[in-house]
Order: sequence, then structure tokens, then C-alpha cells
Amino acid sequence: MDDASNTTMRIAEIEAAMCQPDFWNDPQKAQELIAELGDLKAVAEGGTPFDRCLAVVSIYAGAGGDDAEDFAGMLFRMYQKLCERKGWGVYLLHTHENDHGGYRNVSFEVEAKGAYGQLRGEYGVHRLVRISPFNANSKRHTSFALVEVLPVIDKPKLDIPESDLEVSFARSSGPGGQNVNKRETAVRMTHTPTGTSVHVDGERSQESNRDKARALIEAKLLRRLEEEHKEALSDLATDPGKIEWGSQIRSYVLHPYQMVKDHRTEVETAKVNDVLEKGELDAFLQAEATL
Repeated sequence: MDDASNTTMRIAEIEAAMCQPDFWNDPQKAQELIAELGDLKAVAEGGTPFDRCLAVVSIYAGAGGDDAEDFAGMLFRMYQKLCERKGWGVYLLHTHENDHGGYRNVSFEVEAKGAYGQLRGEYGVHRLVRISPFNANSKRHTSFALVEVLPVIDKPKLDIPESDLEVSFARSSGPGGQNVNKRETAVRMTHTPTGTSVHVDGERSQESNRDKARALIEAKLLRRLEEEHKEALSDLATDPGKIEWGSQIRSYVLHPYQMVKDHRTEVETAKVNDVLEKGELDAFLQAEATL
């Protein structure tokens, strides 16, 4: 029996169980079955198995210097506004800011069921065209940033040996003042066979940051497995490609005209401020869902 037949049979089993009068006698088991049913139906319809997961979004400044790091900050705020509009929680995992209020990179968790399914289409290189606020001659400048979207796996599906994980600790880069955390709670974790690396310092304790880091490592590896259909971790690579011209999935043009255009779906709008400042991405997300 093939996987599709097994999925169909399991869906029928759960739906039959839901019709029984004693289904809710064990509320925890009932909720688990309902969640499993949602996952199975998503697979049957061609969603990925991870579409119902929470999401981790990471933004990396690419080519463009200060402008690119400023653009990374603009994208960060755009996604924050999107999450605020949808009532999704946002948990900051790590930031690396520059001296101008921009970000070399920033990572945050979107705490909403199904966030990964809705945001995974944002994965790719984003491009900004505008008059540079960092150029004394007010010249037009093009900047790039990479948006990475990963699922948060509730129950790890990968058996990663501890011997494959290299862990180092550093002082957390938390807020200043009297309550600044001076202990080495920040965690950098590397999966040595693949070179996959993460840095987490959002939690107060070293143990909590380590747990978050391991979950993120697992998510990164599973993402590669999902995209490339690899069967062994040794086949995985983490090269995101060059974050520069020709690789962008979406352009945000502020000069000489105003337009946000997705180059995969052809969805576009002239309401640039609504997109960047209000997080109004619904039209783009809906179109991405059909890719």
C-alpha cells in the first residue's frame, strides 16, 4: 500500500473516531487526533507536513552596506506589523544591530499555529530601490536582504547525536542597565556534519537558549530535507546563495516610482507604505500559497 493510500485510510479512521459518543472522554487524546487529522489533510492536499507549525523568521542583510542593513530592519518591522495585524505572537531570538539602527541579521519566532504554512513563501531574496539616506549626493541605491523561514518542530523528527553538535557560550547581548545579564547565557550551536549554525540569546537561562538552539538546528535540517528530498544529513548544505541582483523574489521600489512587485506571482501594488509600514502582505501571501 502506498503512502497516499495510508494517508487516506488514516483520515477515515480518525473521522470515524470523531463520530463516536465517547470521543471527548479523553480531551488530550481528542486534541492530538484533531491535530493529526489537520496534518494528514494538509499532506493529502499538497501542503507540506510542516504547514501547521509555528515559524522562525531570520533576516540577513546582503549587498548594499548600511542601506542593506537598514532594509533588513525595514523588513523586520514589516513582519512585526503583519504579525500584530493577525494577532500572532512574536518572540525575539537574536539580533545583530549596526550603529545606525539597522540589522546585520535578526531572528524571531512567530508564535501562531500554521504560521509556517502562511509565511514559507516569503523565503528568498528581497530587493529595495530608493534614494539612499546614507548617500550625501542623494543617489538612487539598490539593497538586498535574505528572508529565511523555517518551521518550529513540536516533536523532533530527527535523531541528531550530541556528538554532532558543537556548542559554545557567550554573554547575552540583552538590554543595558542595572539588570543587564552578565552571565554566559547566549548559545551558539553548530551541526558539524553540515556546518549548520545558529545563535540564540533571547532566553534568560543557558539551558533554555540551548533548547531553542537545538530546535532551530533541527528545523534548518528538516527544511533542507523537505526542499531537496535528501535522505541523509551528510547530503545537506546551508548555502543560501548570493544575496544580490538577479536572485530576488520581490522588489520594493520607492524611487523613481512606488511599487512592490513579487516576481514569482506577478502580484504588485503601488501602496508601498501599506506594505512596509503596516505589514499588509495578504495579497502576496495568498498568491504564494498557490506556488
